[in-house]
Amino acid sequence: MIRARVGTGVSLAVAGTLAVLTAAVAQPGAGGSAAGAGAQERDFLSRVRRLTVEGRRSGEGYWSPDGRRLVFQSEREPGNPFYQIYVLDMTSGDISRISNGLGKTTCAFFRPNSDQILFSSTHHDPRSKQLQDEELAFRASGKERRYSWDYDTETDIYAYSEKTGDLTRLTTAKGYDAEASYSPDGQWIVLSSMRDAYNRTLTAGEQKQLETDPSYFAEIYLMKADGSGQTRLTTTPGYDGGPFFNHDGSRIVWRRFDENGLIANVWSMKLDGSDQTQITDFGSMSWAPYEHPSGSYIIFASNKLGFENFELFIVDSAGTKEPVRVTYTDGFDGLPVPSPDGRQLAWTSARSGGSGSAGQLFLAQWNHEKALEAIRTAPPRQSPKKP
Repeated sequence: MIRARVGTGVSLAVAGTLAVLTAAVAQPGAGGSAAGAGAQERDFLSRVRRLTVEGRRSGEGYWSPDGRRLVFQSEREPGNPFYQIYVLDMTSGDISRISNGLGKTTCAFFRPNSDQILFSSTHHDPRSKQLQDEELAFRASGKERRYSWDYDTETDIYAYSEKTGDLTRLTTAKGYDAEASYSPDGQWIVLSSMRDAYNRTLTAGEQKQLETDPSYFAEIYLMKADGSGQTRLTTTPGYDGGPFFNHDGSRIVWRRFDENGLIANVWSMKLDGSDQTQITDFGSMSWAPYEHPSGSYIIFASNKLGFENFELFIVDSAGTKEPVRVTYTDGFDGLPVPSPDGRQLAWTSARSGGSGSAGQLFLAQWNHEKALEAIRTAPPRQSPKKP
């Protein structure tokens, strides 16, 4: 089985036939369907424009609490082929790098009521420069490989101070620690970690699983903003990742892959790991969920309509309705994040083609009223499942 990573927080699994991922949309109540068939992309999104143009690829843009800036990752640093972290001023258009330019970085997020920005990085790894040079040499050779995410075991979470420039390391456990975000009050961090594969003795079957697919061991953890009190919340086999707090910080939304890594769905739970509720049952790869500031619905991406054709969908936050399709553009549309006022949407898309086919940041005006109407009129789905 070949695994490839599209952006951060999703795995694409190719295992023989892809029929399960490219099947026609099911009827309501039979595994999930794309409701709102009469709607079009322009009903939800207007003034669509591309935000980033520089570098090989850019993505995962997250808003500052005041809605004036975006923090994102991009491959654009001379001498480093891997992602680094940048902040975009939405007023001036100025972009500045906040990571130190060494190693691999991902998953940045502004801390509310603070000057800190968290992100994950491998810059402490003494092999960082060597790995950069090896990747540059590979690309210079003219060879190509499917874009993949390697879940580097040296990936840890850092908090960057915009005032002092200091980096504070928050996690030290062996294994991939990333996909982290702050609570609305800035006091807590939720993250995905693969440390369980390295902090105990694995069975022979688990060891083989680690060699072929380390993401299988990813679980959701909660910790205080200073890195203390790290607590595991999920224990279900399969990749649990991409967690975010909901609008009031009372729950966590994330996506859970099945044990085969083929199907993913959106889930929700309380901060202590209880009341784990399945929000979607879409029969496809549904991931990157983010709740709208109103708390009325969740925006996510899914390849329901084709293995490589990721589109944006919305679903009510309780998961009582069928998801409604938002985007209608071929290629990749994912990682949607609404602005703090709920009137704009930033997401990662390959819709520009050409040099931007690997994905760049896009921005559009978001029609919240249309979204509410679409959710209200969407057909009901089967009762949300619990593990």
